Amino acid sequence: MSQTESDTAVQSQPPVSDTSAEATAHASSDETSGGTDHTKHALHTNLKRGMESRHLQMISLGGVIGTGLFLSSGYTIQQAGPIGTILAYAIGAVIVYLVMLTLGELSVAMPVTGSFHVYAERFIGPGTGFVIAIQYWMTWTVALGSEFTAAGLLMQRWFPDTPTWMWSAACIVLIFTLNALSVRFFAEAEFWFASIKVFAICAFIVIGLLAIFGVIPMKGYTHAPLFGNLVKDGIFPNGFMPVFATILTVNFAFSGTELIGVTAGETRDPETAVPKAIHTTLWRLVLFFIGSIVVMCALIPWRQAGVGESPFVLVFSSIGIPYAADIMNFVVLTAVLSASNSGLYASTRMVWSMGHEGMIPRWFAKTTRHGVPLLALCAAMAGGLLALLSSVVAASTVYLVLVALSGLSAVVVWIAIAYCQIVFRKRWVASGHQVDELKYRTPGYPYTSWGAFILCTASFLLVFFDKEQRFALGAELVFIVLCYGAYFVQRWWRKTHPREEDTPAQLP
Repeated sequence: MSQTESDTAVQSQPPVSDTSAEATAHASSDETSGGTDHTKHALHTNLKRGMESRHLQMISLGGVIGTGLFLSSGYTIQQAGPIGTILAYAIGAVIVYLVMLTLGELSVAMPVTGSFHVYAERFIGPGTGFVIAIQYWMTWTVALGSEFTAAGLLMQRWFPDTPTWMWSAACIVLIFTLNALSVRFFAEAEFWFASIKVFAICAFIVIGLLAIFGVIPMKGYTHAPLFGNLVKDGIFPNGFMPVFATILTVNFAFSGTELIGVTAGETRDPETAVPKAIHTTLWRLVLFFIGSIVVMCALIPWRQAGVGESPFVLVFSSIGIPYAADIMNFVVLTAVLSASNSGLYASTRMVWSMGHEGMIPRWFAKTTRHGVPLLALCAAMAGGLLALLSSVVAASTVYLVLVALSGLSAVVVWIAIAYCQIVFRKRWVASGHQVDELKYRTPGYPYTSWGAFILCTASFLLVFFDKEQRFALGAELVFIVLCYGAYFVQRWWRKTHPREEDTPAQLP
Protein backbone atom coordinates (compact mmCIF):
# COMPACT_ATOMS: atom_id res chain seq x y z
CA MET A 1 0.00 0.00 0.00
CA SER A 2 1.38 3.40 -0.94
CA GLN A 3 1.58 6.23 1.58
CA THR A 4 -1.28 8.07 -0.11
CA GLU A 5 -3.44 4.96 -0.08
CA SER A 6 -2.53 4.32 3.53
CA ASP A 7 -3.46 7.87 4.53
CA THR A 8 -6.78 7.60 2.71
CA ALA A 9 -7.52 4.35 4.46
CA VAL A 10 -7.05 5.87 7.89
CA GLN A 11 -9.42 8.74 7.29
CA SER A 12 -12.18 6.58 5.84
CA GLN A 13 -12.04 3.65 8.24
CA PRO A 14 -14.89 2.83 10.63
CA PRO A 15 -14.30 2.73 14.38
CA VAL A 16 -11.55 0.56 15.82
CA SER A 17 -14.05 -2.06 16.95
CA ASP A 18 -14.25 -3.25 13.34
CA THR A 19 -11.35 -4.35 11.17
CA SER A 20 -9.78 -0.91 11.10
CA ALA A 21 -7.52 -1.40 14.10
CA GLU A 22 -4.69 -2.86 12.04
CA ALA A 23 -5.10 -0.24 9.33
CA THR A 24 -5.07 2.56 11.88
CA ALA A 25 -1.99 1.24 13.63
CA HIS A 26 -0.19 0.53 10.35
CA ALA A 27 -0.94 3.92 8.87
CA SER A 28 -0.03 5.71 12.06
CA SER A 29 3.26 3.87 12.10
CA ASP A 30 3.90 4.80 8.47
CA GLU A 31 3.12 8.41 9.20
CA THR A 32 5.25 8.80 12.29
CA SER A 33 8.16 6.84 10.94
CA GLY A 34 8.70 9.51 8.38
CA GLY A 35 9.11 12.22 10.98
CA THR A 36 12.41 13.40 9.50
CA ASP A 37 10.81 14.17 6.14
CA HIS A 38 10.12 17.90 6.41
CA THR A 39 7.63 17.93 3.55
CA LYS A 40 5.50 14.96 4.57
CA HIS A 41 1.80 15.77 4.72
CA ALA A 42 -0.56 15.00 7.53
CA LEU A 43 -3.01 12.14 7.14
CA HIS A 44 -4.90 12.41 3.83
CA THR A 45 -4.60 16.20 3.77
CA ASN A 46 -2.43 18.92 2.37
CA LEU A 47 -1.52 20.16 5.83
CA LYS A 48 2.23 19.86 6.36
CA ARG A 49 4.15 18.49 9.31
CA GLY A 50 6.13 21.65 10.04
CA MET A 51 6.23 21.61 13.86
CA GLU A 52 9.00 20.22 16.02
CA SER A 53 8.98 19.09 19.63
CA ARG A 54 10.14 22.49 20.93
CA HIS A 55 7.25 24.18 19.11
CA LEU A 56 4.73 21.74 20.54
CA GLN A 57 5.88 22.26 24.12
CA MET A 58 5.79 26.04 23.88
CA ILE A 59 2.42 26.02 22.12
CA SER A 60 0.91 23.93 24.90
CA LEU A 61 2.28 26.40 27.45
CA GLY A 62 1.37 29.44 25.37
CA GLY A 63 -2.24 28.34 25.23
CA VAL A 64 -2.43 28.26 29.04
CA ILE A 65 -0.25 31.11 30.32
CA GLY A 66 -2.20 34.27 29.59
CA THR A 67 -3.64 37.38 31.13
CA GLY A 68 -5.37 35.26 33.79
CA LEU A 69 -2.05 34.63 35.53
CA PHE A 70 -0.56 38.07 34.98
CA LEU A 71 -3.66 40.16 35.74
CA SER A 72 -6.44 38.16 37.40
CA SER A 73 -4.47 35.97 39.78
CA GLY A 74 -4.78 38.58 42.55
CA TYR A 75 -8.58 38.31 42.46
CA THR A 76 -8.32 34.52 42.77
CA ILE A 77 -6.07 34.86 45.81
CA GLN A 78 -8.55 37.26 47.44
CA GLN A 79 -11.36 34.75 47.00
CA ALA A 80 -9.71 31.60 48.34
CA GLY A 81 -6.75 32.87 50.34
CA PRO A 82 -3.11 31.84 49.76
CA ILE A 83 -3.30 28.16 50.77
CA GLY A 84 -6.74 27.73 49.17
CA THR A 85 -5.48 29.13 45.86
CA ILE A 86 -2.41 26.89 45.90
CA LEU A 87 -4.62 23.88 46.64
CA ALA A 88 -7.03 24.80 43.83
CA TYR A 89 -4.22 25.14 41.29
CA ALA A 90 -2.67 21.84 42.43
CA ILE A 91 -5.98 20.02 41.95
CA GLY A 92 -6.49 21.74 38.60
CA ALA A 93 -3.02 20.68 37.46
CA VAL A 94 -3.78 17.06 38.35
CA ILE A 95 -7.07 17.15 36.43
CA VAL A 96 -5.51 18.61 33.30
CA TYR A 97 -2.61 16.15 33.51
CA LEU A 98 -4.99 13.20 33.64
CA VAL A 99 -6.81 14.54 30.59
CA MET A 100 -3.55 15.02 28.72
CA LEU A 101 -2.46 11.45 29.48
CA THR A 102 -5.64 10.14 27.86
CA LEU A 103 -5.22 12.53 24.93
CA GLY A 104 -1.65 11.32 24.45
CA GLU A 105 -2.72 7.77 23.65
CA LEU A 106 -5.30 8.96 21.14
CA SER A 107 -3.02 11.52 19.50
CA VAL A 108 -0.16 9.07 18.98
CA ALA A 109 -2.43 6.30 17.71
CA MET A 110 -4.33 8.67 15.39
CA PRO A 111 -2.39 11.92 14.80
CA VAL A 112 -5.02 13.89 12.94
CA THR A 113 -5.53 17.65 12.94
CA GLY A 114 -8.68 18.74 14.76
CA SER A 115 -8.43 15.51 16.69
CA PHE A 116 -11.07 16.04 19.37
CA HIS A 117 -14.15 15.95 17.21
CA VAL A 118 -12.68 13.21 14.99
CA TYR A 119 -12.26 11.00 18.05
CA ALA A 120 -15.73 11.90 19.33
CA GLU A 121 -17.23 11.09 15.95
CA ARG A 122 -15.57 7.67 15.82
CA PHE A 123 -15.92 6.57 19.43
CA ILE A 124 -19.11 8.29 20.63
CA GLY A 125 -21.13 9.23 17.55
CA PRO A 126 -21.22 11.65 14.59
CA GLY A 127 -23.62 13.99 16.39
CA THR A 128 -21.29 14.31 19.36
CA GLY A 129 -18.37 14.84 17.00
CA PHE A 130 -20.21 17.78 15.46
CA VAL A 131 -21.04 19.22 18.89
CA ILE A 132 -17.43 18.92 20.13
CA ALA A 133 -16.16 20.66 16.99
CA ILE A 134 -18.53 23.59 17.48
CA GLN A 135 -17.75 23.75 21.20
CA TYR A 136 -14.01 23.97 20.67
CA TRP A 137 -14.36 26.44 17.83
CA MET A 138 -16.50 28.61 20.09
CA THR A 139 -13.88 28.49 22.88
CA TRP A 140 -11.17 30.04 20.76
CA THR A 141 -13.33 32.32 18.63
CA VAL A 142 -14.63 34.19 21.66
CA ALA A 143 -11.10 34.32 23.07
CA LEU A 144 -9.93 35.95 19.83
CA GLY A 145 -12.37 38.83 20.23
CA SER A 146 -11.31 39.52 23.81
CA GLU A 147 -7.58 39.28 23.01
CA PHE A 148 -7.85 41.75 20.12
CA THR A 149 -9.60 44.20 22.42
CA ALA A 150 -6.99 43.69 25.14
CA ALA A 151 -4.13 44.37 22.71
CA GLY A 152 -5.57 47.76 21.82
CA LEU A 153 -6.11 48.69 25.45
CA LEU A 154 -2.58 47.68 26.45
CA MET A 155 -1.05 49.88 23.75
CA GLN A 156 -2.93 52.84 25.21
CA ARG A 157 -0.39 52.96 28.03
CA TRP A 158 2.37 54.00 25.63
CA PHE A 159 0.27 55.76 23.01
CA PRO A 160 -2.64 57.34 24.90
CA ASP A 161 -3.56 59.70 22.05
CA THR A 162 -4.15 56.96 19.48
CA PRO A 163 -7.50 55.14 19.08
CA THR A 164 -7.78 51.66 20.55
CA TRP A 165 -9.22 50.19 17.36
CA MET A 166 -6.06 51.06 15.43
CA TRP A 167 -3.88 48.84 17.62
CA SER A 168 -6.51 46.10 17.63
CA ALA A 169 -6.49 46.21 13.84
CA ALA A 170 -2.68 46.04 13.78
CA CYS A 171 -2.82 42.97 16.02
CA ILE A 172 -5.41 41.36 13.72
CA VAL A 173 -3.25 41.93 10.63
CA LEU A 174 -0.11 40.61 12.35
CA ILE A 175 -1.72 37.42 13.69
CA PHE A 176 -3.56 36.73 10.43
CA THR A 177 -0.33 37.10 8.46
CA LEU A 178 1.62 34.76 10.75
CA ASN A 179 -1.03 32.08 10.32
CA ALA A 180 -1.45 32.63 6.58
CA LEU A 181 2.22 32.21 5.62
CA SER A 182 2.76 28.62 6.82
CA VAL A 183 2.44 26.44 9.89
CA ARG A 184 6.18 26.92 10.41
CA PHE A 185 5.75 30.72 10.70
CA PHE A 186 2.93 30.22 13.18
CA ALA A 187 4.96 27.77 15.26
CA GLU A 188 8.09 29.95 15.34
CA ALA A 189 6.10 33.05 16.31
CA GLU A 190 4.31 31.16 19.06
CA PHE A 191 7.59 29.72 20.30
CA TRP A 192 9.07 33.18 20.81
CA PHE A 193 5.87 34.74 22.18
CA ALA A 194 5.62 31.94 24.74
CA SER A 195 9.35 32.14 25.50
CA ILE A 196 8.99 35.76 26.61
CA LYS A 197 6.19 34.82 28.99
CA VAL A 198 8.14 31.88 30.37
CA PHE A 199 11.25 34.03 30.88
CA ALA A 200 9.20 36.70 32.68
CA ILE A 201 7.63 34.15 35.04
CA CYS A 202 10.98 32.49 35.78
CA ALA A 203 12.54 35.90 36.51
CA PHE A 204 9.59 36.76 38.77
CA ILE A 205 9.96 33.53 40.75
CA VAL A 206 13.73 33.81 41.11
CA ILE A 207 13.70 37.49 42.11
CA GLY A 208 10.74 36.85 44.41
CA LEU A 209 12.51 34.01 46.20
CA LEU A 210 15.57 36.20 46.73
CA ALA A 211 13.29 38.82 48.28
CA ILE A 212 11.49 36.21 50.41
CA PHE A 213 14.77 35.10 51.98
CA GLY A 214 16.03 38.64 52.44
CA VAL A 215 18.75 38.62 49.76
CA ILE A 216 17.01 41.51 48.00
CA PRO A 217 15.40 44.24 50.16
CA MET A 218 11.61 44.48 49.98
CA LYS A 219 9.70 47.69 50.63
CA GLY A 220 7.77 47.50 53.90
CA TYR A 221 9.98 44.81 55.45
CA THR A 222 13.00 45.24 57.73
CA HIS A 223 13.64 41.50 57.76
CA ALA A 224 13.23 38.54 55.43
CA PRO A 225 9.46 38.10 54.78
CA LEU A 226 9.73 34.30 54.51
CA PHE A 227 6.34 32.53 54.24
CA GLY A 228 4.42 33.94 57.20
CA ASN A 229 1.86 35.70 54.96
CA LEU A 230 0.67 32.32 53.63
CA VAL A 231 -0.95 31.34 56.92
CA LYS A 232 -1.20 34.69 58.69
CA ASP A 233 -5.02 34.70 58.73
CA GLY A 234 -5.53 30.94 58.84
CA ILE A 235 -5.40 28.24 56.19
CA PHE A 236 -8.83 29.04 54.73
CA PRO A 237 -9.60 32.63 55.84
CA ASN A 238 -12.80 32.80 53.78
CA GLY A 239 -13.88 29.22 54.43
CA PHE A 240 -13.54 26.21 52.15
CA MET A 241 -16.34 26.96 49.65
CA PRO A 242 -14.39 29.74 47.87
CA VAL A 243 -11.69 27.13 47.23
CA PHE A 244 -14.26 25.03 45.39
CA ALA A 245 -15.30 27.99 43.25
CA THR A 246 -11.64 28.69 42.51
CA ILE A 247 -11.12 25.12 41.27
CA LEU A 248 -13.74 25.79 38.60
CA THR A 249 -11.92 28.98 37.58
CA VAL A 250 -8.59 27.15 37.53
CA ASN A 251 -9.97 24.53 35.13
CA PHE A 252 -10.85 27.32 32.74
CA ALA A 253 -7.42 28.87 33.26
CA PHE A 254 -5.72 25.62 32.27
CA SER A 255 -7.75 25.23 29.07
CA GLY A 256 -5.37 25.38 26.14
CA THR A 257 -3.14 22.48 27.09
CA GLU A 258 -5.25 20.32 24.79
CA LEU A 259 -3.74 22.22 21.83
CA ILE A 260 -1.26 19.34 21.82
CA GLY A 261 -4.00 17.25 20.23
CA VAL A 262 -4.89 19.88 17.63
CA THR A 263 -1.26 20.15 16.49
CA ALA A 264 -0.58 16.40 16.37
CA GLY A 265 -1.50 16.17 12.69
CA GLU A 266 1.07 18.83 11.78
CA THR A 267 3.87 17.72 14.10
CA ARG A 268 6.95 15.86 12.92
CA ASP A 269 7.30 12.53 14.68
CA PRO A 270 4.20 12.85 16.92
CA GLU A 271 5.03 9.46 18.44
CA THR A 272 7.91 11.11 20.29
CA ALA A 273 6.92 14.79 20.41
CA VAL A 274 3.39 14.41 21.82
CA PRO A 275 4.25 12.32 24.94
CA LYS A 276 7.24 14.54 25.66
CA ALA A 277 5.09 17.68 25.49
CA ILE A 278 2.45 16.13 27.74
CA HIS A 279 4.86 15.09 30.49
CA THR A 280 6.73 18.40 30.52
CA THR A 281 3.50 20.39 30.59
CA LEU A 282 2.49 19.35 34.12
CA TRP A 283 5.68 20.24 35.94
CA ARG A 284 5.90 23.51 34.05
CA LEU A 285 2.32 24.38 34.98
CA VAL A 286 3.05 23.56 38.61
CA LEU A 287 6.26 25.59 38.53
CA PHE A 288 4.83 28.63 36.77
CA PHE A 289 1.37 28.87 38.32
CA ILE A 290 1.93 27.57 41.82
CA GLY A 291 5.41 29.06 42.03
CA SER A 292 4.07 32.48 41.06
CA ILE A 293 1.19 32.24 43.54
CA VAL A 294 3.53 31.28 46.39
CA VAL A 295 5.82 34.24 45.65
CA MET A 296 2.89 36.67 45.41
CA CYS A 297 1.30 35.52 48.65
CA ALA A 298 4.60 35.46 50.56
CA LEU A 299 5.54 39.01 49.60
CA ILE A 300 2.13 40.72 49.51
CA PRO A 301 -0.63 40.31 52.11
CA TRP A 302 -3.31 38.30 50.33
CA ARG A 303 -6.02 40.91 50.90
CA GLN A 304 -3.95 43.46 48.96
CA ALA A 305 -3.02 41.17 46.07
CA GLY A 306 -4.24 42.47 42.76
CA VAL A 307 -6.50 45.26 43.98
CA GLY A 308 -6.64 47.35 40.80
CA GLU A 309 -3.13 46.33 39.73
CA SER A 310 -1.31 43.21 38.58
CA PRO A 311 0.32 41.39 41.52
CA PHE A 312 3.40 41.01 39.30
CA VAL A 313 3.67 44.80 39.08
CA LEU A 314 3.15 45.14 42.84
CA VAL A 315 6.00 42.75 43.61
CA PHE A 316 8.41 44.25 41.08
CA SER A 317 7.61 47.78 42.27
CA SER A 318 8.04 46.84 45.95
CA ILE A 319 11.42 45.31 45.18
CA GLY A 320 12.41 48.51 43.42
CA ILE A 321 12.77 47.29 39.86
CA PRO A 322 12.54 50.37 37.58
CA TYR A 323 9.84 50.56 34.95
CA ALA A 324 8.09 47.56 36.52
CA ALA A 325 4.70 48.54 35.13
CA ASP A 326 6.07 49.03 31.60
CA ILE A 327 7.90 45.71 31.74
CA MET A 328 4.76 43.85 32.75
CA ASN A 329 2.69 45.74 30.18
CA PHE A 330 5.05 44.41 27.52
CA VAL A 331 4.87 40.88 28.93
CA VAL A 332 1.07 40.96 29.07
CA LEU A 333 0.97 42.31 25.50
CA THR A 334 3.14 39.37 24.47
CA ALA A 335 0.75 37.05 26.28
CA VAL A 336 -2.16 38.57 24.37
CA LEU A 337 -0.40 38.12 21.02
CA SER A 338 0.48 34.54 21.96
CA ALA A 339 -3.10 33.74 22.98
CA SER A 340 -4.57 35.27 19.82
CA ASN A 341 -1.97 33.46 17.68
CA SER A 342 -2.81 30.09 19.26
CA GLY A 343 -6.52 30.89 19.23
CA LEU A 344 -6.62 31.65 15.52
CA TYR A 345 -4.62 28.52 14.75
CA ALA A 346 -6.91 26.28 16.84
CA SER A 347 -10.07 27.84 15.45
CA THR A 348 -8.78 27.54 11.88
CA ARG A 349 -7.86 23.87 12.24
CA MET A 350 -11.25 23.08 13.72
CA VAL A 351 -12.99 24.75 10.76
CA TRP A 352 -10.65 22.89 8.37
CA SER A 353 -11.31 19.59 10.12
CA MET A 354 -15.08 20.06 9.97
CA GLY A 355 -14.76 20.74 6.24
CA HIS A 356 -12.52 17.71 5.80
CA GLU A 357 -15.01 15.47 7.60
CA GLY A 358 -17.93 16.86 5.57
CA MET A 359 -19.66 18.51 8.53
CA ILE A 360 -19.60 21.84 6.68
CA PRO A 361 -18.91 22.52 2.97
CA ARG A 362 -15.74 20.69 1.96
CA TRP A 363 -14.15 23.68 0.31
CA PHE A 364 -13.24 24.88 3.82
CA ALA A 365 -10.68 22.04 3.77
CA LYS A 366 -8.82 23.38 0.74
CA THR A 367 -5.25 24.45 1.36
CA THR A 368 -2.62 26.61 -0.31
CA ARG A 369 0.58 25.14 -1.71
CA HIS A 370 2.20 25.92 1.65
CA GLY A 371 -0.32 23.71 3.45
CA VAL A 372 -2.38 26.56 4.93
CA PRO A 373 -6.20 26.18 4.95
CA LEU A 374 -6.73 29.79 3.89
CA LEU A 375 -10.52 29.65 3.55
CA ALA A 376 -10.82 28.11 7.01
CA LEU A 377 -8.44 30.79 8.30
CA CYS A 378 -10.65 33.55 6.89
CA ALA A 379 -13.73 31.94 8.42
CA ALA A 380 -12.02 31.64 11.81
CA MET A 381 -10.88 35.26 11.70
CA ALA A 382 -14.40 36.35 10.72
CA GLY A 383 -15.72 34.58 13.82
CA GLY A 384 -13.15 36.39 15.95
CA LEU A 385 -14.13 39.73 14.42
CA LEU A 386 -17.81 39.05 15.14
CA ALA A 387 -16.91 38.26 18.76
CA LEU A 388 -14.91 41.50 18.86
CA LEU A 389 -17.89 43.43 17.49
CA SER A 390 -20.27 41.88 20.02
CA SER A 391 -17.90 42.86 22.84
CA VAL A 392 -18.38 46.48 21.78
CA VAL A 393 -22.03 46.76 20.80
CA ALA A 394 -23.66 44.01 22.91
CA ALA A 395 -21.30 43.40 25.81
CA SER A 396 -24.07 42.89 28.36
CA THR A 397 -26.12 40.48 26.23
CA VAL A 398 -24.63 38.63 23.25
CA TYR A 399 -21.01 38.84 24.36
CA LEU A 400 -21.87 37.80 27.92
CA VAL A 401 -23.52 34.64 26.58
CA LEU A 402 -20.54 33.93 24.30
CA VAL A 403 -18.10 34.25 27.18
CA ALA A 404 -20.23 31.93 29.32
CA LEU A 405 -20.29 29.34 26.53
CA SER A 406 -16.57 29.66 25.93
CA GLY A 407 -15.69 29.03 29.55
CA LEU A 408 -17.47 25.70 29.91
CA SER A 409 -16.91 24.47 26.34
CA ALA A 410 -13.30 23.58 27.14
CA VAL A 411 -14.43 21.35 30.03
CA VAL A 412 -16.94 19.62 27.72
CA VAL A 413 -14.09 18.87 25.31
CA TRP A 414 -12.02 17.42 28.17
CA ILE A 415 -14.90 15.13 29.16
CA ALA A 416 -15.16 13.88 25.58
CA ILE A 417 -11.40 13.28 25.33
CA ALA A 418 -11.34 11.10 28.45
CA TYR A 419 -14.38 9.07 27.38
CA CYS A 420 -13.05 8.59 23.84
CA GLN A 421 -9.83 7.09 25.17
CA ILE A 422 -11.78 4.65 27.34
CA VAL A 423 -13.83 3.49 24.34
CA PHE A 424 -10.77 3.41 22.07
CA ARG A 425 -8.84 1.13 24.43
CA LYS A 426 -11.81 -1.25 24.83
CA ARG A 427 -12.29 -1.49 21.06
CA TRP A 428 -8.58 -1.93 20.48
CA VAL A 429 -8.45 -4.95 22.79
CA ALA A 430 -11.79 -6.32 21.53
CA SER A 431 -10.47 -6.30 17.95
CA GLY A 432 -7.74 -8.75 18.91
CA HIS A 433 -4.85 -6.39 19.52
CA GLN A 434 -2.48 -6.29 22.44
CA VAL A 435 -2.08 -3.15 24.54
CA ASP A 436 1.70 -3.41 24.03
CA GLU A 437 1.19 -2.69 20.33
CA LEU A 438 0.23 0.92 21.12
CA LYS A 439 3.12 3.33 20.63
CA TYR A 440 2.00 5.30 23.70
CA ARG A 441 -0.25 4.00 26.46
CA THR A 442 -2.11 6.02 29.07
CA PRO A 443 -0.38 5.09 32.35
CA GLY A 444 -2.63 3.81 35.10
CA TYR A 445 -5.47 2.86 32.75
CA PRO A 446 -8.40 2.60 33.49
CA TYR A 447 -8.07 4.58 36.74
CA THR A 448 -6.40 7.53 35.04
CA SER A 449 -9.04 7.69 32.31
CA TRP A 450 -12.03 7.33 34.60
CA GLY A 451 -10.48 9.78 37.05
CA ALA A 452 -10.17 12.38 34.29
CA PHE A 453 -13.75 11.73 33.13
CA ILE A 454 -15.30 11.88 36.62
CA LEU A 455 -13.35 14.94 37.79
CA CYS A 456 -14.09 16.90 34.62
CA THR A 457 -17.77 15.94 34.70
CA ALA A 458 -17.96 16.97 38.36
CA SER A 459 -16.31 20.31 37.54
CA PHE A 460 -18.92 20.86 34.84
CA LEU A 461 -22.01 19.93 36.86
CA LEU A 462 -20.95 21.50 40.16
CA VAL A 463 -20.90 24.92 38.51
CA PHE A 464 -24.58 24.92 39.49
CA PHE A 465 -23.60 25.57 43.12
CA ASP A 466 -21.69 28.73 42.23
CA LYS A 467 -24.27 31.50 41.88
CA GLU A 468 -22.01 33.67 39.75
CA GLN A 469 -21.38 30.89 37.22
CA ARG A 470 -24.80 29.23 37.24
CA PHE A 471 -25.83 31.29 34.23
CA ALA A 472 -22.88 29.84 32.29
CA LEU A 473 -24.05 26.28 32.97
CA GLY A 474 -27.58 27.05 31.76
CA ALA A 475 -26.30 28.73 28.61
CA GLU A 476 -23.94 25.84 27.89
CA LEU A 477 -26.63 23.17 28.27
CA VAL A 478 -28.96 25.08 25.93
CA PHE A 479 -26.12 25.52 23.44
CA ILE A 480 -25.35 21.78 23.47
CA VAL A 481 -29.00 20.99 22.70
CA LEU A 482 -28.99 23.54 19.85
CA CYS A 483 -25.79 22.02 18.42
CA TYR A 484 -27.34 18.55 18.38
CA GLY A 485 -30.45 20.05 16.78
CA ALA A 486 -28.35 21.70 14.08
CA TYR A 487 -26.62 18.39 13.38
CA PHE A 488 -29.86 16.45 12.92
CA VAL A 489 -31.35 19.21 10.74
CA GLN A 490 -28.21 19.14 8.62
CA ARG A 491 -28.36 15.37 8.30
CA TRP A 492 -32.03 15.48 7.30
CA TRP A 493 -31.31 18.17 4.70
CA ARG A 494 -28.52 16.13 3.12
CA LYS A 495 -30.71 13.05 2.94
CA THR A 496 -33.51 14.97 1.23
CA HIS A 497 -31.19 17.05 -0.99
CA PRO A 498 -28.35 14.73 -1.99
CA ARG A 499 -25.50 16.24 -3.99
CA GLU A 500 -21.97 15.34 -4.95
CA GLU A 501 -19.48 16.72 -2.45
CA ASP A 502 -16.35 18.44 -3.64
CA THR A 503 -13.11 16.70 -2.72
CA PRO A 504 -10.66 18.81 -0.71
CA ALA A 505 -8.03 20.16 -3.06
CA GLN A 506 -5.21 22.64 -3.20
CA LEU A 507 -5.75 26.30 -3.81
CA PRO A 508 -3.53 27.83 -6.49
